[in-house]
Amino acid sequence: MSMDALAELESSGLVELSTFTDEAALRAWNTKYFGDKGLMKAALAGIGKVPKEQRAAYGQEANRVKVALESAYATALDAAKEKALLASLNEAPLDATLPGRTRPRGRLHPATQILRDIYRIFGDLGFQIYRSREVESDDLNFEQLNMPPHHPARDMWDTFFTTTPGTILRTHTSPGQIHVMRERCPEPIRVILPGMCYRNEAISTRSEIQFLQVEGLVIGEGVTMADLKGTITAFARRMFGPDRQVRIRSSYFPFTEPSIEVDIDWPKDDPNRDRLTKGTGWLEILGAGMVHPTVLRNGGYDPDKVTGFAFGMGPQRMLMLKHAIDDIRLFWQNDRRFLEQF
Repeated sequence: MSMDALAELESSGLVELSTFTDEAALRAWNTKYFGDKGLMKAALAGIGKVPKEQRAAYGQEANRVKVALESAYATALDAAKEKALLASLNEAPLDATLPGRTRPRGRLHPATQILRDIYRIFGDLGFQIYRSREVESDDLNFEQLNMPPHHPARDMWDTFFTTTPGTILRTHTSPGQIHVMRERCPEPIRVILPGMCYRNEAISTRSEIQFLQVEGLVIGEGVTMADLKGTITAFARRMFGPDRQVRIRSSYFPFTEPSIEVDIDWPKDDPNRDRLTKGTGWLEILGAGMVHPTVLRNGGYDPDKVTGFAFGMGPQRMLMLKHAIDDIRLFWQNDRRFLEQF
C-alpha cells in the first residue's frame, strides 16, 4: 500500500463516519476499519511490501491515520450516545420536582413480631423477660426437672448431644426455670423465658429441628391453679381475640403436677376452622401445670411454703394459628413473597 492509499483510506473513513448518527451503524464502521479483518489492520500489515527506504515514513503515516480515525470514531460515538439520551428524555421527560425513589425498607421477621406481641402481653401482666443459655447440661435439661437417667419421659425430647459428655443443645426452655430459681431464691418470681430450642426430629410441615419457645414461670406464696387459669385466659384473649373461650385438659409433664393442655375455641366464621381444628372447633395453644415439688426443691425453694405454675408455648405455632400458615418451614426459607406479607 502506498502513501496515497493511506490518504484515501483516511478520507473515505472520515466521510463514511460523518454519515452515521446511530450507535449501531458506528459500531459496524468500527468493525469494518478496526476489526480483525479491518482495512486499518490490513494497511498496517502491508508495511512489509513497502520499499525499505520508505517503511519508516509509511509506518509513521499509518499510525497517524489510525489515531485520527480512532479519535473521530470516539467523538462520533459520544455524540450518538448523547443524542439517544436526549431522545429518550424527550419521550419521557424528567420531572425534577418529583421526590426521589425510596428504597424498600427491611421488616421485622414474623417470628420476631409474634415474640414482641407475647412480650407486650406478658409485660402488661407483670412478667419480666429472663434469658438462659442454649447449650445446656443434661443435668439441668432433664435431671433437675424430675427426669433422672433412663426416665421414659426423656423419649418425649429427641436430643442433640455434643462431643462433650453431659452437654447438649437444650430441648426446651424449661432449664431456665432452674437458672432463675437458683438466682432469685427466696424471692417471688414472675418471668417469661424466650429462646431457641433444638430437637433431632424429621423436618416436616409441622416440625423443625430448631424452633422458638416461650416458657413462663410464677413462684410465690399461695399461687394456685386458679392463678394459672386466669393468666392463660388473659393471654389467650389478648392474643387471639376477646371472645375466645379457653378449655383445659389433663395432661402429663414430668416437671409439673398436675399438668394441663390449654385449648381455645376457633371462630366459627373462619373458613379455615375445620381444617385447623380437624373438625373439633378447638385448637391447642400451650402446655402448663403447677410446678412439681421436686423441681421447686431443686431450684432452692421449699415446696411446703411456696407454690408455682409454669407454661410453655411455641411462638411460631402461634403465628401459624393466627394466619392459617400450614408449613413451619416457611419461617426459615427467607422467601420474600412470604416475609413481605407481614
